Amino acid sequence: MKLIVGLGNPGEKHESTRHNLGFIIIDHLLKDIESVRDGKWEENVKFKGEIFSLEYKPKKGEIEKVILLKPKTYMNNSGMAVSLVASFYKVNPQDIWIIHDELDLPLGFMKIRLGGGAAGHHGVESVMTALNTDKFWRFRIGIGASKNRDEIAKHNFKNAKDFVLDIFRTGESGTVKHIIKRAVEALKLSLEKDINSAMNRFNTK
Repeated sequence: MKLIVGLGNPGEKHESTRHNLGFIIIDHLLKDIESVRDGKWEENVKFKGEIFSLEYKPKKGEIEKVILLKPKTYMNNSGMAVSLVASFYKVNPQDIWIIHDELDLPLGFMKIRLGGGAAGHHGVESVMTALNTDKFWRFRIGIGASKNRDEIAKHNFKNAKDFVLDIFRTGESGTVKHIIKRAVEALKLSLEKDINSAMNRFNTK
């Protein structure tokens, strides 16, 4: 069983922000899985999020249960929803995949990794605290202006929080579409084959 989580903030005003890239990507993943293309998210009060449960049949191999989750607790409390679902379905931490924006990576970059620090991402910090481990997989999707956070000041943002809660610029749309597509492809390859294959193919060098 796999638990795939997109991190973001609920509400219309947050829909297209950089910080909601996890929500955006998991929405595209659901739409791209042919067997559930017409499926809709279920609002689940018990799990404090929107959830979609499916039986994933790879081209080779056995059917695997996959739970998709969008926590509705707001970013800083994402771990609450992740922990509730993981506990109910008895999902091991290494079978939990977290999709989230990453300020330390330039826009369009992607890094898949197991464990490590949160790099100041409060959603990831919340998941680490709730699960009492860092040993879950992260699909880190770059949103940064550059590798140097000081670049944010050049874009007239007072701090990193204002930057991540802002929407993508028109000139960034092509790059955003590209990285969403690559992230979905990486997730599907991880389901079809294994996550190490996705790391080797999609991690930005």
